[in-house]
Amino acid sequence: MYDPEDLLLISVVSCHMRSYLYVCGQNGIDVVSYTDEAEATQEVSADGSGRFIAIQLNPKVCISNEEKMEEALKLHKKANQLCFVTNSCNFPILHFPTFEFIH
Repeated sequence: MYDPEDLLLISVVSCHMRSYLYVCGQNGIDVVSYTDEAEATQEVSADGSGRFIAIQLNPKVCISNEEKMEEALKLHKKANQLCFVTNSCNFPILHFPTFEFIH
């Protein structure tokens, strides 16, 4: 069973991926696979309450056209701007994408 903190992290990852695939499709970039090992940083106050202070997305994207890598990298920013969940968060969502190519 997932706890609410895991579900928030999963929501951010899922929303970013969906937005990213959308903008890649708009720009003729064929995404062959997409995975993410995201991490959330939380802090706990002395009274036991807590909050997220950052989420780090680590998308590993496989595209079919190496010449589109620079554009594909820039589209993470556009995807972040479109993501409803990210736009609802009051902490930074950081991106550290890596790419692979299928020839």
